[in-house]
Amino acid sequence: MAYHIGRRTLLKSAFAATAAAGLGQIAGSGARRSRAASAMPKRPLGKTGHDVGVFSLGGQSTLEQDGQLDAAVEIINHALDHGVNYIDTAPRYGGGISERYIGEVMKDRRDEVFLATKSHDYSYDGTLRLCEESLERLQTDHFDLYQHHAVDQIAELDQIGAEDGALRAFERLRDEGVVRHIGITGHTPSLMIEALNRHDYDCVLISLNAADMNLNGPEDMDAFLTDAAAKEVGVIAMKVVSRGRVLERGLTMEQALTYTLSQPVATAIVGITETRQVDENFDIACNLEPLDSEQQLAMRELARA
Repeated sequence: MAYHIGRRTLLKSAFAATAAAGLGQIAGSGARRSRAASAMPKRPLGKTGHDVGVFSLGGQSTLEQDGQLDAAVEIINHALDHGVNYIDTAPRYGGGISERYIGEVMKDRRDEVFLATKSHDYSYDGTLRLCEESLERLQTDHFDLYQHHAVDQIAELDQIGAEDGALRAFERLRDEGVVRHIGITGHTPSLMIEALNRHDYDCVLISLNAADMNLNGPEDMDAFLTDAAAKEVGVIAMKVVSRGRVLERGLTMEQALTYTLSQPVATAIVGITETRQVDENFDIACNLEPLDSEQQLAMRELARA
């Protein structure tokens, strides 16, 4: 244990020295361009034809808490005012609360947003039912991206692709213009590779942070990212701070978000508690300097349990 602690201390010192040398300004120097003079960097979202800001809004945290409508609406509007143009949500976030809050803004600002939600029902009929409910809560007549939610077992992938599975419902919804693009979400890179081998998805939402790279192995994630790029699949990163674990291990939000955005992803969705976090993430995005391979390795070591 003493050796592990000593190694962490050494890596922190080395990382700080690297940052000071100008090879990766992620230690929080405080030097920031003003928001008025800045524009968030954008990246192509795979083959969708949409350019997405690298920082996007996730429909969790305050956005899924009961009794927080006013705060949630303020956060969403604040994010859109800063150029956020991608919002992710799901029926399971607060039992529909997240979609309802977002819908309060979408009724007026729908054309500013690439809107993504999900179905956690892997059956044909169940997916159609959930889609109708989500459309109503989000106060829209279409989704830009509709995704299978949290697919982490091969049996779930089998169910999705069955004759009475959710994929057929997704394709019907796309044919009818209710859904523009289809995707899948999960936490296991190898399973997402299998999903892309089986079906022609437009996007994948996957957990990607310095701590989880230790768990899944950087080789598996690299293989997934390479496969997704070859197939022009848009990759959206989630769980940037791994439900807070990355921050508990001493990394800052700036370091965590910079690590994720140093990967070949289109954007990273972040759950927001209050508007100042929108400002913080916007500033990080506007001042983004991707890490090189050595810095990424040092970051994974810092995030190791």
